[in-house]
Formats: sequence, C-alpha cells, structure tokens
Amino acid sequence: MSEISLFPRPQSIERNEGSFILNADTAIRAQDERLGEMLANYLRPATGFPLPVEPTGDTVNSRNVINLVEEQDLDSPEAYRLTASSDKIVLSASSPTGFLHGFQTLRQLLPPQILGEERADGIDWRIPALRISDAPAFGWRGLHLDVGRHMFPPAFIKKFIDLLAFYKFNTFHWHLTEDQGWRIEIKKYPRLTEIGAFREETCLPTNRRKFDGKPYGGYYTQKQIREVVAYAAERGVTVVPEIELPGHSLAALTAYPELGCRGKDYQVRTSWGIDDDIYCAGNDDVFTFLKDVFGEVLELFPSEFIHVGGDEAPKKRWKRCPACQARIKVEGLKNEDELQSWFVRQFDSWLGDRGRRLIGWDEILEGGLAPNATVMSWRGSDGGIEAANAGHDVVMTPTTYCYLDYYQAEDFASEPPALPRYLPLRKVYQFVVVPDEIADDKKEHILGGQGNLWTEYIPTSDHLEYMAFPRAIALAEVLWNHPQRRDYGAFLTRLKGHLPCLDTLGVNYRPLDD
Repeated sequence: MSEISLFPRPQSIERNEGSFILNADTAIRAQDERLGEMLANYLRPATGFPLPVEPTGDTVNSRNVINLVEEQDLDSPEAYRLTASSDKIVLSASSPTGFLHGFQTLRQLLPPQILGEERADGIDWRIPALRISDAPAFGWRGLHLDVGRHMFPPAFIKKFIDLLAFYKFNTFHWHLTEDQGWRIEIKKYPRLTEIGAFREETCLPTNRRKFDGKPYGGYYTQKQIREVVAYAAERGVTVVPEIELPGHSLAALTAYPELGCRGKDYQVRTSWGIDDDIYCAGNDDVFTFLKDVFGEVLELFPSEFIHVGGDEAPKKRWKRCPACQARIKVEGLKNEDELQSWFVRQFDSWLGDRGRRLIGWDEILEGGLAPNATVMSWRGSDGGIEAANAGHDVVMTPTTYCYLDYYQAEDFASEPPALPRYLPLRKVYQFVVVPDEIADDKKEHILGGQGNLWTEYIPTSDHLEYMAFPRAIALAEVLWNHPQRRDYGAFLTRLKGHLPCLDTLGVNYRPLDD
C-alpha cells in the first residue's frame, strides 16, 4: 500500500491485483448527468479523452466504464464506496456530496498530471485495482480565511476552495469584517465599502510601530460573493460568513460613527491588535444596522451557520458610556460581560427565527451563553469542553494545533513573517478533536474542527499557500479519520509521495523538513 498516497486516508482500503486503465474509449455512466459531467471535466483536460457521459440504463456491466451508482444504504451523505477492477470502476454514494468526495479520491489515484489544466501526452492513466469504503468522522471540517487584514482576489478564493474540496474539507469560514477593513458590499450601507474598506497604510510585518505609507483596501461585491458561494457549493463546500460583533468593528464605526459609544474620531485601523472602540450596546440603532446587514448576508449565504465573532471585545467604552450603563440597568444585568452576552443573544434569536444558527468564538461563553449558540473554541480546548458538557454544539480550533499563521520552524528568521509562535506539521497531526474531559453522552456535540489563517503577516496568495500547506493536509486527515491510530512516520512517507500533486496544482507549499 505504500505507493498509494491518499489524503485524507480512507477509512478502509483493500488492494487487489491488476488495474483500471483510463483511455480514449472510457465512458462515464451516471444517473445524474450533471455529476457525470463534473467528473468528466476533471479528467478531460489532462487526458484529452472524450469521456462521454451516458445514462446508466442496463449497461452497468459494460467494460472500461466509470459507473456512478446511487446507493441509499450508506450511513452518511458524505460516504462513498469505490471499487476499481481491470474492466470498470464503480463509485457509489447516496448523495451528490458523497460522489464529490469519490471524485477527489479518483483524482488522487491517477498520476499527478491529471490535476493539470493542459493535455499531458504519454501518461499511463492507470488506477490500481482496489476497494475503498470511506466516510468522515466529523461533519465540520473547515479552513478559515481572514480577508480583513489582507484580502485576496476572487480567482484565488476559488483556487483555495478547490484545494479544500481536494482534501475533503467541507466548510470555508470567510472572515469578512475587521478593524482593518470591511470586505463585503452591503447595499443599504454603502459607506461600509466606500470608507470602511480602506485604510491609510499598514504596519510592517516585523515592526508594528512602523508603517509602509501605502493606502490599502478593497472589498467583494455581492455579485462576486454569489459566484464564490455557488462555486463552493458545486464542490461540496459550504461558505460560512463571519460578520464581527460587538468588537473588531472599527472599520464599520469609521463609516458610521454614530454606532459607537464616542460617536466620532474613528479611523480604519492601520496596525494589528485589539481596539477599544466597539459597537455601542446601549444604542438601538446599532441593532437595526446589524440586522439590516445580516439581512443582506442571509440572502448571499445559504449556510445554516452564521458566524458573529464575539471575540476580543474590550469593555472600556461600555463602562464609561451612559447608554450602555442604562442598558445594563434596564435589562437587569450584573456587568459588562453580561451585557455582551445580552448583545449576542439578540442575534441568536433573530437568526433562529430565520432558520439559521449563530456560531461565535469562545468569548461568547462569558456572561452566559445564548441558548442556541454554537461555540468555536480557539483559546485552547477549555471553552469547547465547557460548552459541550453544557449541551452546546462546538467546533474545535485551538491555537496550539489549528492556527496555521504560526511559524513552521523554531528558527523564525529562516521563515517568512508569521505570528511568533511555533506550530510544526507533526503537532498539527497530533490534534485531538474530542478531549477526554467531555462526557461520553456529550461527545456528539463536537461537530468537528478547522484550521485558521489570520492574515496580519500574510499579504500575498503565495505566502498564504506556504502557511497552509502541507499543514492543512495533516488537519484534513485528522478531521476525516479521528479517532485513529496516529503514525506520523507513515503519514510523512505518504505525504512525500503526494507532493507532486501540489506541484501540479501550482501550490506554493512549504518543503518538508529532512
């Protein structure tokens, strides 16, 4: 099995004698023509083969065909079965998502040139005879991307989504608003992008007190967002938007200063860190504004979950604000932490009334968790443990295993700028998604996990790819297979054989350590 380098590693794989050879006579037979065409479009550019898509009919037993067969007895809509023999391939799934995962496995089984966009002549397009039975351990397998600090063009966002799909991630967490820039067009509030999307300059990666003197900014139009969301959906990836509240909101306050406690003198932040100025919890207009914003967000994103941030919200302004203090008194709250909890609860119920679910960083636990909220545990696993044991759903993403903006070598000077902490590939592979401290009857509340890419130190797409890969591949395997027997040595051996795939895909990955 050493020559078969699949990521994430399938739950069950059995190697048989022989192989299936993809050639000019190969046909794809599918009940769902759209799925058949998607597989054909993956395989046609590099092979140059016509790969006609035909109805399944009664020809399943024909030779040299790839059969897509609907099979309803699979336990999960993301499960699939793949059998390759000398005369045919049979890919079975109960839903389009299962077939999409099977397509990625087929692509990885073929020579890496299959991933190229141009015809590659002289290649033996051979798939080893085998049987795979596969399904994910977790329903949330995500990667996060912050575009508030540095943003990336839609074409790269689509490439990033292609990579997520290739490694069977199913969630793209798109962090769209920040102190340093508002990145989503909201038609009712045009100043969010006219003013809030641009900062005067940016601090230098190696010295936050020095600045480059260059204006920076931009945003995604609603048309571009719709295209990205549709593109992701076609590949089995759900886009979860994040609109920060009550903190990390300085860009919005710069555009609409009346929404802050001070009401004036705001500027889109040019350095990193946490800002004292946040939305005023005592101002009813803030809730009108945010619900208007979320109204447009819900039209763009059909995802079940909507991320509201909730992290790193200093209470300094609230403590001095008469309106916020009046809100505490009227609502019978004890302090500013409970005021933040009250703030978040307004959107927990509002989203719930519209068939959506609120998710936020683990600070939303402080002051009392909203009844239906899901927690994204980042400050270690303790917040996730507390929330799960209390009966709340959780996505685990602790910094110690999942923050892909950390350095990949102990010698920081040998690497591109990064957040000055160390997270090697080996440690990502050791990530335990479900801690032992969670009660057995509460473990089902762990929906899964994700890797996070904060971009304070990541200004370009090449740099982003370098930080993400190959660590994201290790995370993909952990989230697909967990719990599992970990063998980092075997993982590394398979990964070395897989690197030509990244080369063909044009990914600027970090070379493996010797």
